[in-house]
Amino acid sequence: MGMNSCTLCPRRCAVRGAVCGAPDDLEVAAICTHTGEEPPLNPIVNVFFAHCSLHCIFCQNNDISAAEVNPEFIHYRTTDQVADQICLQLEKQESSLLGFVTPTHYANRIPDILDAIHRHGATPTFVYNSSGYESVDTLRSLEGLVDIYLPDFKYIDPALAGLCSHAPDYPEVAQAAIREMIRQVGTGLKLDENGAAYRGIIVRHLVLPGNIGNTLEVLETLADLSPFSPLHVSLMAQYFPPRPDLPAPFDRTLSEEEYRQAADRFSQLGFNGWLQELTSQSNYRPDFSLPNPFQTR
Repeated sequence: MGMNSCTLCPRRCAVRGAVCGAPDDLEVAAICTHTGEEPPLNPIVNVFFAHCSLHCIFCQNNDISAAEVNPEFIHYRTTDQVADQICLQLEKQESSLLGFVTPTHYANRIPDILDAIHRHGATPTFVYNSSGYESVDTLRSLEGLVDIYLPDFKYIDPALAGLCSHAPDYPEVAQAAIREMIRQVGTGLKLDENGAAYRGIIVRHLVLPGNIGNTLEVLETLADLSPFSPLHVSLMAQYFPPRPDLPAPFDRTLSEEEYRQAADRFSQLGFNGWLQELTSQSNYRPDFSLPNPFQTR
C-alpha cells in the first residue's frame, strides 16, 4: 500500500479514510460520563470518536459515525484537548473507568492519548469499546495498554453482515479479533472491592428484529470460542430503527418473543453476563448536539 494507505481496520484502504471518512487529525464528538453501561462498567468516562469503518444501517450513533460528520458535532481535535477533558471528567466523576468508543480508525493515536493522561497523574482502567471489526495486528499493537475489551459480535451470517454493515467478512474477522482479545486479557472479568471491572472482556450482541437465527448462532459461536470458561456476554434488546427509510424487518423494534428466544439460549449456554429490558428500546437514543449526549434536555 502507498504512503496514504491505512491498515488500522480490516478494510485496509489504499487511501486513509476511504471508507470511515476519518482524517489523520483526531475528531472526537463527546467526552462524558455515561451511566448506561453494564454494571461493572458503570459509571464510565466515555470518549466518542467520530466516524466508523462499518456504517451499519441501524447505527444508533449515526450522527457521528458517518463518513461525513457535521463539524458542529466535533468538539476535540488534538491529543491535549482530549486528554485534558478526559482528566477533567475523571476527576469530576471520581470514576476509575475510561472507555474509548469506536476507536479503531484512531488506534495509532491511543498510546499518545494515554501517555498524556498519565502525565496528568491519572491512571484509569482503559476499556476498548469496539464494533468487533478489528485487525488482529492492530489489537496486538495495543497489547499491554488495554485493560478491558468490550467488543460487539454482531453477525455470524455473512449475507446479513454484508447487507447491514457492508462487511461480509465480519463473522470471520470478529471471531479472530475476539480470540486475540481473549489471548491478551483472558476470558473472565476481574472486579475490585466496589464491583468495578479492572481486567477482562465483555462481548456485546444486539439482537436484530427478524434475525433471531443469527443471534442463536452468534451465542453458540461465542460458547465455542471459550468452551472451558464462560464469557461475560451482554445480550442487548435496545434495537430501534434510527431512521424511517429502513427496509423490513429493520423498520421495527424487537418483539418480546424474539428476545425471549435469545434469552433462553443465553441461559442454556451458561454465559455470565446481562440481559436488557425491552424498555431499553426507548432509553438509548443519544443526542450528539448536547455536551453529554445522554443527558435530558
